[in-house]
Amino acid sequence: MSRRSFLRRTAAFAAPVLATGLLVVAPAQAVPGDQQRQHDFAAAAAEFGVPESVLLGVSFLESRWDYNAGTPSTGAGYGPMHLTDVRAAGSGSHHDEGDEDPRGDDARPAKHPHDPGPATPVPGLQTIDLASSLTGVTPDVLRTDPAQNIRGGAAVLADYQRRLGARSDSPAGWYGAVARYSGAGDTAAAAAFADEVFATLASGVARRTDDGQSLRLPPAPGLTPHRDQLAALGLRATDQSTVECPRGISCESVPAPYQEIPGGYGNHDLANRPDSQKIEYIVIHDTEGTWDGVLKAVQDPKYVSWHYTLRSADGHIAQHVPTKDVPWHAGNWYVNSKSIGLEHEGFAAKGTWYTEAMYRTSAKLVRYLAAKYRIPLDRKHILGHDNVPGTTPATIKGMHWDPGPYWDWAHYFDLLGAPLPGSDRPIHDVVTVNPDFASNRPAFTGCEKPGEPCPPRGSASVILHTEPRADAPLLTDAGLHPDGSPTTMAISDHGSRAEAGQQYAVAEVRGDWTAIWYLGQKGWFHNPPGARTARPSFGLVAEPKPGLATVPVYGRAYPEPEAYPPNIPVQQLAPLPYPFAAGQRYSAGTPVAPEYYWTNFDASRNKVVRGKTRYVEIQLGHRVAYVKADDVRLVPAF
Repeated sequence: MSRRSFLRRTAAFAAPVLATGLLVVAPAQAVPGDQQRQHDFAAAAAEFGVPESVLLGVSFLESRWDYNAGTPSTGAGYGPMHLTDVRAAGSGSHHDEGDEDPRGDDARPAKHPHDPGPATPVPGLQTIDLASSLTGVTPDVLRTDPAQNIRGGAAVLADYQRRLGARSDSPAGWYGAVARYSGAGDTAAAAAFADEVFATLASGVARRTDDGQSLRLPPAPGLTPHRDQLAALGLRATDQSTVECPRGISCESVPAPYQEIPGGYGNHDLANRPDSQKIEYIVIHDTEGTWDGVLKAVQDPKYVSWHYTLRSADGHIAQHVPTKDVPWHAGNWYVNSKSIGLEHEGFAAKGTWYTEAMYRTSAKLVRYLAAKYRIPLDRKHILGHDNVPGTTPATIKGMHWDPGPYWDWAHYFDLLGAPLPGSDRPIHDVVTVNPDFASNRPAFTGCEKPGEPCPPRGSASVILHTEPRADAPLLTDAGLHPDGSPTTMAISDHGSRAEAGQQYAVAEVRGDWTAIWYLGQKGWFHNPPGARTARPSFGLVAEPKPGLATVPVYGRAYPEPEAYPPNIPVQQLAPLPYPFAAGQRYSAGTPVAPEYYWTNFDASRNKVVRGKTRYVEIQLGHRVAYVKADDVRLVPAF
């Protein structure tokens, strides 16, 4: 009897037992601890008749084989196979915390849109129910037990293959089942997911997971999948003729409305970028809502807007606003008028990780946009929403904090083809933060309820202390905590935290500890040789010009009052409440243009006000800021 036949007969015998939630496993040879997951994939593949490489490839595109501490992804997926369960994951919104005005333009009334609303279970987001019915294992076990999660994913793939009526022992014959596993409702999205899986099968991959499991998918060069199976899925065709996306990924147009409404208009502004203004930034957001709910919201003229939304399960993209126009997304009008906004499907209440499919599609889109608009691929120009500065002291506290500390910036920049810089030489003037994502596990709180510890898992955030010791207090943030209360470890409180890819000027080194200049203070973190949390880098640093005791820092780079025409109200600058004193240094970018975009519903009246005062972007704290070029000198740092 073949091994596969034996396992199938064993599965049939065990079915009544599985219905009770228990699993009888025949005695087997001991498996090395760090190879258990590889064994689980092999066993599940054999049990359900799925090619092992297909099972590994699908899992890699969803979770990179990680367990993620049993927590749901931002798309309500659980475990290595990303079995989705909206009921258990729930939903929430970072819009619930803070009072950010996404438009961030003082010349207009604050825009506080309604929340998209709670998630509702739909078949495409409830694959855990199908897995449970096929295996007899309860959803709770499928969510929390990696081995059973893998079995559930294998059972779902086998069921999709059965529905196609395509019997095949070759991975090439499983293209249709893989495409259906994406959950996509259209051919382009399903095909893009399946093509990425089969590209992974062809190239092979090996890695160590977040919980120490070593897995390997051997390369299969020359593998040609049966793409003709796509037609049998009965999915709708997708018109990609009007979207700004690179070839090889799935995009569709879901336009945001530009129309008058009582009291104003919505939900973006017309422009002619880059002719009217240079696009400087790409801003990474997290939707904090389900795909269907978010797309419904962006089509509401009373709501706000952004350029693109990316779906979690398969990375499918919807474009809402042409990149030449300016949506209302970042809470800072200066940044809005000079950026492109990408929202990634997710949940703030419990979701803590992002799918590989979404990372990869997002990186392809950003590479395309960066090349088109000549945007450097670095953390001075590829910002998280949590890196966008408040416009004035009053708006800092309400600014949003997505995509949060669990976005893997180092992995994202690897996918962008722009690995984070750094060397192994001794620490000197500038460092690029880059902790080991899997092992760096800050003790955050509030992922589900305020004050409750979050499940320990990998993070791109490095916690800063007032002294070179782990038990020293955190730094203070006068903007986030204007009442003088200390910074906390709440997941939304980033007032004492640096993020992967950000560059900072070094203030001091003591043994294994490094201090950086941060919000006018020295922020210390453990950074021993051989296990660097931040690596020495090259760049520019800004320091006050001789004779200046302090330099004001700003949340926007607006023109001087004399630059405004009589019909356009002068936009006043208000320094942020952070001291930039003589002796301090901050990592700096190149000078930025002093501009203010004055808009009206009749776009023919729009005007870009340009000034003569030059500004320089600096890495002030977790967020960037701007200083006047005449106040600082830029010094090469090595």
